[in-house]
Amino acid sequence: MERAAEQISEWLGERVEAAGAKGLIVGLSGGIDSACTAALAKRAMGESVLAVLMPCHSDPVDARYAQDVAQALTIETLTVDLGPACDTLVTTLPEAGRLARANVKPRLRMTTLYYLANARNYLVAGTGNKSELMVGYFTKYGDGGVDLEPLGNLFKWQVRELACVLGVPQQIIDRPPTAGLWADQTDEGEMGITYDVLDATLAAIEGRETASVDPAVLARVQSMIVSSEHKRHMPPAWQAGARAG
Repeated sequence: MERAAEQISEWLGERVEAAGAKGLIVGLSGGIDSACTAALAKRAMGESVLAVLMPCHSDPVDARYAQDVAQALTIETLTVDLGPACDTLVTTLPEAGRLARANVKPRLRMTTLYYLANARNYLVAGTGNKSELMVGYFTKYGDGGVDLEPLGNLFKWQVRELACVLGVPQQIIDRPPTAGLWADQTDEGEMGITYDVLDATLAAIEGRETASVDPAVLARVQSMIVSSEHKRHMPPAWQAGARAG
């Protein structure tokens, strides 16, 4: 993991230089993924990193954990309260289900990060890990709207190991993963599967060795991969004579 940390940090620096940018910006949520991303950004860019806290009717504990991470890593922070903006937008829209309303939050956060990134000529570093990206557990044009995904080739279990190498506070590593979409929401609860089982299943699918996987679990994960395929590609452009599928 130490070697991985070095390689990812070097890659981040190379991508920033290639883009003619000056630094990296990270949305800091108080979770392990954003903490690792911030730590890697710090290694890559030194002082040219901005961590943004974006509460949106969030649990105050999230902000405290995020500040703990920023202090441990000595990273500049900025707090932008998105609650009023979210309320204004949602009240002007027709009534929709809980998920549609909840997804406004990550999309407002994406807008905020790009506003600040444009102002500083920074790139937006995403916080998605391989487990989440493979099954589409992210909001399209929300937390999926980024310039770089430094954790994109690491399963969740690998992110946990990386966090130890990067000096992420233990209380962050031990927190139940959550996207903070609504009260008491957790990643595993929403997906209906633990990260340990998800990681093992995804690894089996990649290795084409699924014989030992519970058929029901395998079918569920494969369905998640297929149904979220559109999230992992640029929008298709119409071509004469082309057919879907």
